[in-house]
Amino acid sequence: MSNTPSSTSDERAAQIVLRQVVKAYQSPAGSFRALNGVSADVYPGEFLGIIGKSGAGKSTLLNMITGVDRLTSGQVEIRANGHRVSLHELSEKDLALFRGRTIGVVHQAFHFLPMLTVAENVLLPIDMCGRYRPAESRARALDLLRLVELEEHANKLPTQISGGQQQRVAIARALANDPPILVADEPTGSLDSATAEHIFEAFGRLIKQGKTIVMVTHDNSLAPLFSRRLYLADGMFADQEALTAEGGGDD
Repeated sequence: MSNTPSSTSDERAAQIVLRQVVKAYQSPAGSFRALNGVSADVYPGEFLGIIGKSGAGKSTLLNMITGVDRLTSGQVEIRANGHRVSLHELSEKDLALFRGRTIGVVHQAFHFLPMLTVAENVLLPIDMCGRYRPAESRARALDLLRLVELEEHANKLPTQISGGQQQRVAIARALANDPPILVADEPTGSLDSATAEHIFEAFGRLIKQGKTIVMVTHDNSLAPLFSRRLYLADGMFADQEALTAEGGGDD
């Protein structure tokens, strides 16, 4: 296993920089390191897949990239608008605003408000962030639903569409404020192969538009679909052979 940076390319070009990231949790049995000194660079326009079995630290790593959880030590930097921002040095208020405008998150659980329509759920982050004028918000939501081929379902409630369609709505919502970076936590884990293909087609269109996507998955069969892959095991990056030996990617 290795904790070394995943790329030797010019660091200044990286959009996401992770340096010796450690995340430790306290338990009755003592301290447990979910991430153990992880370093990596993610470059603009990449579709990066982070592959590992359950418990490898994948979701924790996404939480470090998005700033949802505070790191124990190390550094996470995001490049936005020509500036490098040290994510975990921001105040909670500034972090929430920065995250809302820079990073879109596609969660495993959709977290829709069930009393709101599909379009209204997509509108929520737009209204909260204030990036678009109110008169533009509805049109923006419909444009995003058109991108994921669900515009005709705009006025339905989330419970009135399928799980795969809900996942595509979650992608539309993550793009609400036109963030340059999209992170996705097992977005195809509960979908059939045909529906998962639709999700990857949507991601492909976003990559062509210049978005950077970081996706975590336990499914090693998806590896060929990414432009680059990192394998995570026991909170550290590993080579594919080490991951396979530990049984990763098969659960």
